[in-house]
Amino acid sequence: MIHILLHFIVPALFSFFFYRHMATKAWLIMIATMMVDLDHLIATPIYDPNRCSIGFHPLHSYIAIIIYFILLYFPKARIVAIGLIIHMALDFIDCYTF
Repeated sequence: MIHILLHFIVPALFSFFFYRHMATKAWLIMIATMMVDLDHLIATPIYDPNRCSIGFHPLHSYIAIIIYFILLYFPKARIVAIGLIIHMALDFIDCYTF
């Protein structure tokens, strides 16, 4: 439950501190990046509490994460990239906490 809350709180804080002039819009864009979790639907089982998403699901692969970092260099994609990177970082942390 805390993990899911962090997916809303961390982008909100980032938006407030770094995109204050458009914080709500930036936050909504970052929240929309949670659609990346749709790749969980092709896994069997769909949800496994002991499975690490990073490196398992296609949109959570290391290659995808590298692409998300490359997107940082494109101003029009930067907020989306930040949302995806925050998402991956939170998922990565979740892999090593019990």
